[in-house]
Amino acid sequence: MLSLDKVFDAQTVLKSIIRETNVVKTYGIAPDCDLYLKPENLQITGSFKVRGSAYKISQLSAEEKAKGVIACSAGNHAQGVALAATKNGIKSLICLPDSAPISKVEATKGYGAEVCLVEGVYDDAYNKAIELKEKEGYTFVHPFDDEDVIAGQGTIALEVLNDLDNIDAIVVPVGGGGLISGIAYTAKHIRPSVKVYGVQMTGAPSMYNSIHDGKIETLDTVQTVADGIAVKRPGDNTFEIVKKYVDDIALVSEDEVSSAILALIEKQKMIAEGAGAASVAAVMFNKFDLKGKRVVCIVSGGNIDVTSLSRVIDRGLMNSGRSASLLIELIDKPGQLKEISSIIADCGGNVTGVHYEKGNTESINGCFLRIEMETRDNNHVKTIKNTLREAGFRTTKG
Repeated sequence: MLSLDKVFDAQTVLKSIIRETNVVKTYGIAPDCDLYLKPENLQITGSFKVRGSAYKISQLSAEEKAKGVIACSAGNHAQGVALAATKNGIKSLICLPDSAPISKVEATKGYGAEVCLVEGVYDDAYNKAIELKEKEGYTFVHPFDDEDVIAGQGTIALEVLNDLDNIDAIVVPVGGGGLISGIAYTAKHIRPSVKVYGVQMTGAPSMYNSIHDGKIETLDTVQTVADGIAVKRPGDNTFEIVKKYVDDIALVSEDEVSSAILALIEKQKMIAEGAGAASVAAVMFNKFDLKGKRVVCIVSGGNIDVTSLSRVIDRGLMNSGRSASLLIELIDKPGQLKEISSIIADCGGNVTGVHYEKGNTESINGCFLRIEMETRDNNHVKTIKNTLREAGFRTTKG
């Protein structure tokens, strides 16, 4: 049974394995509340997952360890299991979805695990892991629906409550529910007044739907940049714990998470993956009533592929108005580009790209000019557009 004693035992066991990540105060990310970050992206393996997996493996019998362990993961649990198994001299086989970032796949191999890539998402990898467990006799280490794993994740709440007094709320990313189950169970038993809020992606709302409908539901598909919480079905144990101890769950969009990743980079010099930034996105975009509150966001991981990070940054810049693209319809004659560039420069914008396009315009001598710009914010973009229109230029969508 899950108990507070088990969480404290996990804290003792994990002292020689994990890194205690100190809470960090933020500035400029969420001005309406007093916001702190629990940076599990700085954890060994780059994610909180090592806590639960290492504690689970420590509790296995000699017979179970001898069989070797198998796990399924979108990447972070994989690395935690691989590291813990290698430290204990145990063979590990990890089933990962083939959509997992290359960086996570290679890191898992680097920690000593054998990797089996499975077509699909986390749930497909889970089915493959169960199949191999039955066939080969491995000991299965579940990524979230296991009381030892949940207890390991609960150690995060112990550290947060020890670091900060008078916390009003903890905001937690949610996939299958292991992280928020451990945190909510622990926090509510030690300090019942603390609110615990969960965050899922609009493209993967399995726990959100299940809680709101009062029963466990399975999504047909999941699609999100936050691969760490792309789970079709919450766990049986985690669903019950979340239903009992979590105060509310909200959804955030891809654009909101992209903006949160960018804010963490610029304001905190901190790299978070999509799942890790989901909690920050919820606070930035006011998904909960946190005005004037002292809030801790769990930044659950930082294992984002560099290519994905580049795309996310570009999207975040576009969403925040830091970069913009204008499509201008005009008559094809000399001097047009010079005049447009001057207007943009006078407004304080910086042209970074120009592309000439012939197209279907009202005039036979018409053309389109696509301008890429660096700008300050969305209001700055509107100012530039309005100034161009006042000068007689027609901006269109595209």
